[in-house]
Amino acid sequence: MENSDISGGSRRLVIVVAIAALLIALHSVFSQLSAPRIYDADDTEISVSAGDHFSVQVSDDSADGYRWIIAEPRPDPAVLKAAGGPPPDGPGTARYLAFEAVHPGRTDLRLLRCRRCGTGAADEKGARSLNFRVTVG
Repeated sequence: MENSDISGGSRRLVIVVAIAALLIALHSVFSQLSAPRIYDADDTEISVSAGDHFSVQVSDDSADGYRWIIAEPRPDPAVLKAAGGPPPDGPGTARYLAFEAVHPGRTDLRLLRCRRCGTGAADEKGARSLNFRVTVG
């Protein structure tokens, strides 16, 4: 066997550092792949797998008195459920409404931006609605 300038201990250290770097890189890739997907107002067709978590990003200016709600008719709870989400950060920010795909199926999700958000809220001045078709495979 040839004599090399790297001792056995140094060689093991290099191997351990290389393996650690590889594991960190793999963890980073898997974290990105498993992060919840974010859809925006233009993504009217949403396809996810059962068990997936995803968010719908909507523009939100909480200072104007309007808020986003899940409107009637509500999505089929056997297919999709609301999973909560962080409150808006302040005026002029985006809001993320989080959902969980429960079981395979198809349902409609209607979001409504309203002020009073009671009966007839869709007819309120300044109200806005977004409609999504959610398919869970």
